Amino acid sequence: MTPRAFSVEVVEKLQNAGFEAFWAGGCVRDQILGIEPQDYDVATNATPDQIRATFGKNRTLAIGAAFGVITVLGPKSAGQVEVATFRKDGGYSDGRRPDSVEFTDAKEDALRRDFTINGMFFDPTTGDLIDYVNGKEDLGKRLIRAIGTPEDRIQEDKLRMLRAVRFAATYEFAIERETMHAIQGAATELTVVSGERIGTEMRRMLSHLNRATAVSLLRETKLIEKVIPNAATLFPNQTTWDELLSQLRRLVGDFEAALAVLMEPIFADSTFNSVSDGWKLSNHEIKTVRWTHQNWKKLANADQHPWSVIQPLLIQSQALSALAMAACQTETTSTGIQFCRERLAWEPERLNPLPLLDGGALIKLGITPGPKFSLILSDVRSAQLDGEISTTEQAIKRAQQSVG
Repeated sequence: MTPRAFSVEVVEKLQNAGFEAFWAGGCVRDQILGIEPQDYDVATNATPDQIRATFGKNRTLAIGAAFGVITVLGPKSAGQVEVATFRKDGGYSDGRRPDSVEFTDAKEDALRRDFTINGMFFDPTTGDLIDYVNGKEDLGKRLIRAIGTPEDRIQEDKLRMLRAVRFAATYEFAIERETMHAIQGAATELTVVSGERIGTEMRRMLSHLNRATAVSLLRETKLIEKVIPNAATLFPNQTTWDELLSQLRRLVGDFEAALAVLMEPIFADSTFNSVSDGWKLSNHEIKTVRWTHQNWKKLANADQHPWSVIQPLLIQSQALSALAMAACQTETTSTGIQFCRERLAWEPERLNPLPLLDGGALIKLGITPGPKFSLILSDVRSAQLDGEISTTEQAIKRAQQSVG
């Protein structure tokens, strides 16, 4: 069963039990845009207890029951569906979650959501669109518009400011004027949002092909100064800023490559530490961004270095990120990048041949492990990669010469 088919089954089962039930939010938006939804959410007038009674406690999780959300578990191939009771939210004293919820009807539920394009319902059993917020009209106008008063929606959850930027960039929409003004006016309040939530949004933006648009909007909304310390130095003049955006547009790479490109003009340990700590980056992400920053120039000029210098870089897992960053720096592909791409197409045994000597072989030669041990192995390996030696006998002779 597909996720889509399972979500339809969930709606049908609730309706057959006498409840209202519709697809809600992003899956409705994406369907109208002709995009296959990544997941499906269902909204209903059934209470959490009634939802669990309908599907059985063994097939449901009540982790979000306090906010009216029950997770319904499907077959392995179908995943799970979040089913939320129509609700009206109380105040948001923590700027993220409602202090209280009141179960209500579909219209009230739509009015408490963030943007009009996310506030629609759809009945997959009849094909009917339920739109209390003119979301379909704004989809047609390609607008990101807050539902109701923009300031109220932002005060409820400050992360909505970043979400507006992400949606606008992803779908190539504009942010409606009053919504934009509200974001600009509240940009300094983004600091109350947890770093983990900010990091999640930034990953999504910088991983998307429209990352340059997202970064441009972050500057326009004044949010960039709150997500990246010293961000003002990213654009000391318009020429520098335009070049940075051009590099992001040319980039064909992952999140780590995009972050390395974005931070290159201001890269320093203290600045990057602030970002990595603030966004709660994983150790892998931190290592990859640092490695990319340190090595992309060497890969860009790889044909000007001995193979023994470049080969150890290309066999690293971070090499593709660094190569992507190197490739986006100019409109033309350097001979160094072409060189790296050709070498990466080699068979693994050719790209990274087994060493002619290892530590055990040196010990058998009577060489005592010590500071010089690794230097000898490194010298022999470099000679092997650069084609100066090709046999074990030649490697042994070179090692003995190094000792002598």
